[in-house]
Amino acid sequence: MAKGECNCGAVAFEIHKPIQDVIICHCSICRKATGNNGMALVLAMNEEFTWLRGQEHIQYWKKPDADWEGWFCQICGSTLPGRNDDTKLYVPVGLITEGGENLRVAHHIFTASRAAWDEIGDDGVQHPHAFGSYQSE
Repeated sequence: MAKGECNCGAVAFEIHKPIQDVIICHCSICRKATGNNGMALVLAMNEEFTWLRGQEHIQYWKKPDADWEGWFCQICGSTLPGRNDDTKLYVPVGLITEGGENLRVAHHIFTASRAAWDEIGDDGVQHPHAFGSYQSE
């Protein structure tokens, strides 16, 4: 089990299963959403995820002409867990406050579109695009 919250603590959530494998998405959408080299995330099935508080503070933005939504706290602006598809959510790992002790980077996705300055220096498997059932861009 893992718990997490936004920067101001207004929005909190729980994942009802152990988490361990981190996916780093290097697509241009995730880079722009975070202002970084991408988004480090874990995936959680809808039934494994519960909002604990603050749903009234969640705002989202849908990218025109793309199947991508960015969810964020309207108070502090923190990126929040959001819809990955109809069955699961992406959860930014930087929000995890409990249960993230065994996290490790397992996959890098959309490495074909990573920034020129982005050097991947861990053992995570690199995928030029998405892998398995993960979808983005």
